[in-house]
Amino acid sequence: MRDADLPHEQMLEILLQAAMSTVGVGNRGAFEELSTALAERPDLRGWRTFVARDLMIRLPFAIGQAWSRGWEPADVVRYAGRRLGPGRAALAAEAVSEQLAGYAGVTVDPRWHEQVAEFEVVPWWPAGSTAVQAHLERDGWVTFAPELLELVGFLLMLPGLERVGPPPGEYRPLAGDRPTPPPQVDERVLSRIRALLAKAEATTSEAEAEAFTAGAQERMARHSIDMAMVQAGGDQVRGERPATRRIWIDPPYEQSKTVLLNAVAQANRCRSVWTKNIGFCTVIGFAADVEAVEALFTSLLVQATMAMTRAGRIEEAGGRARSKTFRQSFLAAYAFRIGERLTEITQEQTEAARAELGDDRLLPVLASRQQDVEDRFEELFPSVTRGRSIRVGDRMGWASGRGAADQATFGTSSAVTP
Repeated sequence: MRDADLPHEQMLEILLQAAMSTVGVGNRGAFEELSTALAERPDLRGWRTFVARDLMIRLPFAIGQAWSRGWEPADVVRYAGRRLGPGRAALAAEAVSEQLAGYAGVTVDPRWHEQVAEFEVVPWWPAGSTAVQAHLERDGWVTFAPELLELVGFLLMLPGLERVGPPPGEYRPLAGDRPTPPPQVDERVLSRIRALLAKAEATTSEAEAEAFTAGAQERMARHSIDMAMVQAGGDQVRGERPATRRIWIDPPYEQSKTVLLNAVAQANRCRSVWTKNIGFCTVIGFAADVEAVEALFTSLLVQATMAMTRAGRIEEAGGRARSKTFRQSFLAAYAFRIGERLTEITQEQTEAARAELGDDRLLPVLASRQQDVEDRFEELFPSVTRGRSIRVGDRMGWASGRGAADQATFGTSSAVTP
């Protein structure tokens, strides 16, 4: 029997299963063959109409399946971009935004709305239509049908992740065991911190960068302690629970970057776990601390990259070519030294708070919150394993990285410690 003679249902199922297989292993050549089979199959007995209608049904189903397996909007779009390219990421963003709009706002975690807002999807398709229908009309069958098949196949084969929050439809603003909402992170404080870190990244003066990052540290450290003490003194039946956030790690030098993130997280009384096969780290801690971790990690990564580039130029001028080994060693040393310095600053800030508030008030609160973080960590990752240590292959890179960390540390520490 020829392909053209197969029932539409059977032919589409064959193509979809094959697409899932080829996308899963990254076999681009094999998928191109599938694309040709899909797009150039004779349009007999309404083949194109059948495929379009079927995939338009499967797309929101596949997104819903991804959500039920622990994926969030930003995860879907970032991973689609990483595996399939920016075009599929844009299509995934449209599909996720469109589907999320179908839920009552109060039944969706506010973080999900924030993630979707970052995509900046502006509906360009007519009212009463869908993004898929509009793409088919604008881009044409031959161009768009394979793209849609690839995205649907990709979404259907996504692995399960740890569920860090409720999927759409299941979120409740006030859970039954939390009669009043936990205190929120002060956006005014965070905006000041981000502004200081932005100045630290922009200046060419090491003294200015240190001053800006030190200011950020002081504000975030104090805010974190204030949040902890307010929560401890509140009248809630149960206090604030640890938050969870995924931070995507872009190549290259992912391992060294995760070491840097882990150093920032530990100094901020958070835990961090790298899901290497997907490409993100999960940070667990209280909301103010998690916000600090993300802001500081992002800033330090920018500063580390600039410092690494400068060090590479110096090394090159000395007769040695910049290399992957040098950069990997530089970032590893930078991360380890940042961790040391951040730990020192955390201890200093804690001692200052103890002198002001007294051990009997502060230490039990910090101990209780740390235990809450550990409990949540064990709940999400009961069988996590330690990764291999980083191999340092360039002494010059290691020495340069530690020197750069000594100059940049203060910025990180600030936001990190309570």
